[in-house]
Amino acid sequence: MTVSIEQQILEKIKKAGRGSLFFPEYFTAFGSAETVGKSLSRLVQTGELHRVATGIYVRPVKDSVLGTVLPGIEEIAEAIRKRDKARIVPAGSYALYKLGLTTQVPMNIVYYTDSTARKIKVGKQTITFKRASARNLSAIGEISSLVIQALRTIGRDKVTEEELNRIKELLKQEKPFHLQHDLKIAPEWIRKLLKE
Repeated sequence: MTVSIEQQILEKIKKAGRGSLFFPEYFTAFGSAETVGKSLSRLVQTGELHRVATGIYVRPVKDSVLGTVLPGIEEIAEAIRKRDKARIVPAGSYALYKLGLTTQVPMNIVYYTDSTARKIKVGKQTITFKRASARNLSAIGEISSLVIQALRTIGRDKVTEEELNRIKELLKQEKPFHLQHDLKIAPEWIRKLLKE
């Protein structure tokens, strides 16, 4: 008896565990893009899968208190980064939010990338991937790369003393080698600000 494409997809999904994200191209070995698409749609209808965004699926985590738990924006962006073998860096107001320089969660979350520029609608939020130069993506420190993007967003002469103090506190947690590397590639005005 042949196993249906739907069944094969479901088996592969179950092996990955709950909370894992999937793209239709993960299942091309089982059939044509059209057949895979229809199978995924049926799995969404039966509740085995949840469509997070166009072409992105998850087998949701079930929690006794919270109910169905869907992946967050970061997890989705990370899954896309891995699939595209790309580099991504949070930018704009999202970088400010991640550093705690603003408490407002942006509705449009921007990442700079060296892959394809695109917008992905996730519920009420949008993830925007913007093509950026290699220089914009070459920072290696987790905190220092966010700091560079946040300062760019705030602007050269608009950084407050309070923001600068917060940034300096955060940078103490960065690995010294990463910080030195990232300062070298940061715009000159940012270098001057941080070297003080």
